[in-house]
Amino acid sequence: MKDKKITDSIYYVGADDKTIDLFESQYVVPNGVSYNSYVILDEKIAVMDTVDPRAGEEWLAQIEEVLAGRTPGYLVISHLEPDHAGNIQKIAEKYPDMQLVGNPKTFAMLPQFFDMDVSGRCVTVKEGDTLSLGSHTLTFVMAPMVHWPEVMVAYESSEKVLFSADGFGKFGALDAKEAWVDEARRYYINIVGKYGAQVQALLKKAAALDIAVICPLHGPVLRENLGYYLEKYNTWSSYEPEEKGIVIAYASIHGNTAKAARKLASMLEERTDLPVKVYDLARADMPTVVAEAFRYDRLVLAAASYDGGVFPCMEDFLHHLKAKTYRNRKAGLLENGTWAPSAARTMRGILEEMKGITLCEKVVSIRSTLKESDEAELAALAEELLSE
Repeated sequence: MKDKKITDSIYYVGADDKTIDLFESQYVVPNGVSYNSYVILDEKIAVMDTVDPRAGEEWLAQIEEVLAGRTPGYLVISHLEPDHAGNIQKIAEKYPDMQLVGNPKTFAMLPQFFDMDVSGRCVTVKEGDTLSLGSHTLTFVMAPMVHWPEVMVAYESSEKVLFSADGFGKFGALDAKEAWVDEARRYYINIVGKYGAQVQALLKKAAALDIAVICPLHGPVLRENLGYYLEKYNTWSSYEPEEKGIVIAYASIHGNTAKAARKLASMLEERTDLPVKVYDLARADMPTVVAEAFRYDRLVLAAASYDGGVFPCMEDFLHHLKAKTYRNRKAGLLENGTWAPSAARTMRGILEEMKGITLCEKVVSIRSTLKESDEAELAALAEELLSE
């Protein structure tokens, strides 16, 4: 049981899922994902969220083991997305005297997922309400649109534990040998990134709490250097770059635009020690490239013209950026067109719908293949990208 202990009275009862290929049917998770749930043992017992239906049997077995014959008094529902709420009905039927804790939006949405009678079993809470379990007290903080409207977090004051819902989560099973930041960034930007203002509001509330442990619904429990994680979330949710560097994202049909993009990358590498990352949008994992674009302060879009617009994977990339509120970056454009170049115009049009994008004056336009005469244009773009 020791490996399940978060504190002397708080236990982890989640599960790793290493069989899933696409989280939310769109995010590649090569190292799986964890579904986290917790139990607080006290005079009254609280179960903090459930797990995805894929892990229901394993989760219920762990609940039984930790309870050791006791009955939970409460199920706290912080988020109704199925990867966290998928077993609400099962545990409610197993423990008919257990009450469900949520906010008004929770209980308004619950019937959309489950056909179950919860009359007389709902404990409705609002901002600042508390729930005493005995020596532990939960204080509820509403977090609407981080990233669903019913989301709330809970702070346990005696042990200074924040149950943070989807906040501070990451892709990857708990035993994945990987740094927290890259998969946490990819998770945050792609799933929560649109709602930066709401995350900022929640961070301000969290700043008033004395937090020693963060228990998220995905990824590891965080205990040390919490300022690092809070700083990352503050940067991501304010749409500011984490680092100086250049991402070159290209969309090439026959390889000629790719050659131009790689030539520009080599020119940049000759001129700077800053990171230069090059991605083929037709083949790279789109959420990874989106996260990398948010990570760095400069972006180059290199694309072939197509059907009077731009090659589709570039258009898709730009719409992903726009949906996640990409802003406050410098961007350069490189287009290719054999008879009527249209990529730069199309890319510019989408970028101009975003806030705080500084477009380089130099736009490189090649015709079909990269020629020696084009290299001066590429060099000029490289210099402008590196200018402060």
